[in-house]
Amino acid sequence: MKSTVAPLSSAAAREPLPALDLVPPPSHPDELPSEVRRADTPPSRFSDLAELVKLRLSLLVLATTLLGFYLGWQGPMDWGLLFHVLCGTALAAAGAAALNQWIERDWDARMRRTRHRPLPAGRMSADSALLVGFACALGGLLQLAFFVSLLAAALAGVTVAVYLAAYTPLKRVSTLNTLVGAIPGAIPPMIGWAAATGGLNYGAWLLFSLMFAWQMPHFLAIAWMYRDDYAQAGYVMLPGRDPSGGATGRQSVNYALLAAMVGLIPALCGLAKPGYFFAALALGALLVVPAVRFQLDPTNARAKQLFLASILHLPLLLGALALGKAG
Repeated sequence: MKSTVAPLSSAAAREPLPALDLVPPPSHPDELPSEVRRADTPPSRFSDLAELVKLRLSLLVLATTLLGFYLGWQGPMDWGLLFHVLCGTALAAAGAAALNQWIERDWDARMRRTRHRPLPAGRMSADSALLVGFACALGGLLQLAFFVSLLAAALAGVTVAVYLAAYTPLKRVSTLNTLVGAIPGAIPPMIGWAAATGGLNYGAWLLFSLMFAWQMPHFLAIAWMYRDDYAQAGYVMLPGRDPSGGATGRQSVNYALLAAMVGLIPALCGLAKPGYFFAALALGALLVVPAVRFQLDPTNARAKQLFLASILHLPLLLGALALGKAG
């Protein structure tokens, strides 16, 4: 439903490097060309709605929710239950994303990477965004409560609440916002697990730990590349308080190592087959090596390499875990 990892992926400040202009030339060489097309071509209503609900991040939320459900489920698949889990989680994630953008619309207008969003660009009214966000979030929570379980609905509710009431305001107060923002991004697989099993055990918390640790180097890489942009908007991010990059690099390495180690545990505790261990070992190196390089050479180029490694690492690891499911 943050911020790899979407509101529920905790990723309000975490989506893959949007916003770029043609004139003047971009101040960051790492800005992505998709935003050039977006600046030149008037967005459709659908694309504006997709951006309001952060569709790409919501898809990541669905992927991790699906993984949690699949790993926890035993016996013939209940497709109806799976539909309600995914639909309810998707609606809650979309609602949280829209409400986040409604809250931050004035700050988004100050940043290169976000000023082309529907609200700061004036293509959508604040009232419309508020209505969409509230309707989606409430609809998703009710669907989970009535058709899945109260536990799944409660987890989704905690995700939305932490994202909007803790992470969003904390971004303008403390560098701890990244840690707090990783919490809602790590809960979606627990929703899937709770829906499949009716409870939360070591498997659910293992998935939470894996997603939590992965998000940190991913987010820190983005925050480093856009440190000036965040500072201009008044966001308190670690790279903005760390001009040498030493602390940002150390934290990136520490959490990359943690993600790599947690990624091995499913094979050690019986959640995945032994062969999964070797895939996780290789994929852990895929994340740790660029994190170390970024620590040794904290430049935008190294940060971009870490960012790209993180978005490659996660789907491959989740895929390996799904294929290696024990039992």
